[in-house]
Amino acid sequence: MREAEDSARKADRGRDRPACPVSRAEDGTWRVHDYAVARAVLRGPGTVQAGLGIETVEKLPPRIRRPVLYRDGPEHREHRRQTARFFTPRRVDEHYRDLMVRITEEQLAVLRRDGEAHLPDLAFGLAIGVVSEVIGLRYSRPGIRRRLERFFPEEFGEPGLTSVRGLYWFLRQNTNWLRIHLADVRPAVRAHRRREHDDLISHLIAEGCSDAEILGECLTFAAAGMVTTREFVSLAAWHLFTDADLLDRYRSAEEAGRLAVLQEILRLEPVVAQLRRRATTALELPCPGGPVAVRPGEYVEVRLDDANTDPKAVGGDPLLVRPDRAMETGPGRAGLSFGDGAHRCPGAHIAVLETDVFLSRLFALDGIRMTTRPRVSFKDAIGGYEIRGLTVALPRAGRD
Repeated sequence: MREAEDSARKADRGRDRPACPVSRAEDGTWRVHDYAVARAVLRGPGTVQAGLGIETVEKLPPRIRRPVLYRDGPEHREHRRQTARFFTPRRVDEHYRDLMVRITEEQLAVLRRDGEAHLPDLAFGLAIGVVSEVIGLRYSRPGIRRRLERFFPEEFGEPGLTSVRGLYWFLRQNTNWLRIHLADVRPAVRAHRRREHDDLISHLIAEGCSDAEILGECLTFAAAGMVTTREFVSLAAWHLFTDADLLDRYRSAEEAGRLAVLQEILRLEPVVAQLRRRATTALELPCPGGPVAVRPGEYVEVRLDDANTDPKAVGGDPLLVRPDRAMETGPGRAGLSFGDGAHRCPGAHIAVLETDVFLSRLFALDGIRMTTRPRVSFKDAIGGYEIRGLTVALPRAGRD
């Protein structure tokens, strides 16, 4: 199935990139569209995490330690320092590469058997297996995929008991938390207490975390590593299916070249396109007409999809996939798609490598083709996209 779009953006959010580096929304939120300003906000002091469900987490009792995503300052830095070893490129290569290959082959065996498959389902199976190993969720009862699917469709929000919608959200999500705790996290914690493992859950137990705190960390890492990887695998495959030249380049390249292709797609198509911060001190954001003054307590929203297409930072044709693009500044070829600064995604290398392990084997299948045009929807709270309806098929001669 061919399309005329080639290397253009697939997950189009329907808005042009503003010319001004900083704008202001009707609710008073400052929106950053410029790469340099975005990078300065994410790297600099004076802000703390906002959005991403933090309003819900703040309702937890004070005695419960917040997941690392929702912490800032020295406590956050120390946690990241202690857990950095789980995400180094060397560890990923030595501990997780073979696992990625095995799970990929299991998922592709389903495609070979049936002749056709929904690609996001295959990608989700891969992501669940890899992230579960990093976290330590090896002892789950059957049905973890279904439990996660029930949990993650919800928009981030502010549950309450003052409306029917708030009550429904509260009851549903608490039921989903309980399911995952009983079937996935509690069995893992019990096994880790009997025997220490070299993974995140054992680290959290050694820190003295309660079962509830471990559950929160597990769900945070699951959201960051499972759901986002599913979407990127699907969208990257869509690009490759509809751009013959890009696919030829990807197929013929060594691993470093393939990773460059994927990182360039991710620059153009960040899975999470909005990062929200709350100012704790007065900030000045540079603008052509003079600096914008952000007061303490005001919100700053970094628009990653805009920042990553800033021609001053990424060069010409910013809205097209160009794997040879020079990215001399910033955190790498993917731009700010993994964030930056203290909260930069620790699993960036895992995500790109498992995507390549899967797609390089998918596109090695003779006659593989995309049979339906995918559907794209968005989660407004984080600017994230969801790819659904992308089915792939093999010719009859290529099936097992």
